[in-house]
Amino acid sequence: MKTPIYQSHTETPIGEMLLCATEKGLSLAQFKQRKDFDHHYNKLLIQKHGELVHEENEHITSIKQQLAEYFEGKRQQFDIAKDIVGTHFQQTVWEMLQNIPYGTTISYQEQANQMNNPMAIRAIASANGMNPLEVIIPCHRVVGKDGNLTGYSSGLQAKKWLLSMEKGLIIYEPTLF
Repeated sequence: MKTPIYQSHTETPIGEMLLCATEKGLSLAQFKQRKDFDHHYNKLLIQKHGELVHEENEHITSIKQQLAEYFEGKRQQFDIAKDIVGTHFQQTVWEMLQNIPYGTTISYQEQANQMNNPMAIRAIASANGMNPLEVIIPCHRVVGKDGNLTGYSSGLQAKKWLLSMEKGLIIYEPTLF
């Protein structure tokens, strides 16, 4: 029996986002401009042995509201059940990302050090890039050792916008992108 995967879209200041969820929780939240968007979408369907249902469930309804609050500057953390697929290492990296405070950044080196694995910078950066829940799991808060913006699958302009918004440098403007 195939797992129902509910699917919907939401508009954000930096582009359209696809949202997918199972009955257990949110499984995918990615910007359509993401360079490997199709790969992640197809991977979800295969790994969950899923069948698309083009309607919302309670997880999608909830995250749409939470994302709207985030982009309006009214929310700093997300409270949503997750049903994401990844290796044990990826899951560990994604858990750690959720501990980076709103409005702050850390370097990939700092992330590796916090994970007690200072030599695994590339593996950690790769796991960040496989994050299925953009914004919700804040991989955009990880920057290069010198503070430069690097490595965001939806583009450095989107990463810069997210970080600027979190620092209060941008007020929500729906027509920005």
